[in-house]
Amino acid sequence: MSTSITIRLDPSLSQLLDRLVEQTGRTRGEIVREALQRQLGLLRFEQLRRTVLPFAEARAYLTDEDVAREVS
Repeated sequence: MSTSITIRLDPSLSQLLDRLVEQTGRTRGEIVREALQRQLGLLRFEQLRRTVLPFAEARAYLTDEDVAREVS
């Protein structure tokens, strides 16, 4: 079962969305759903990163390169 929501878009965002619909042949709903999924994933990642940051810093993992070096 799916759920519907209503959102307001400013004119410039609506025009951009309509251009993408024309260029890609996808529906407005498909584009908005994909964008929302990506944004929610990014927010979840950022939240997890903030949670583990103190533990990483305690082990001297200060950059992505520090982590990559350790797991490579």
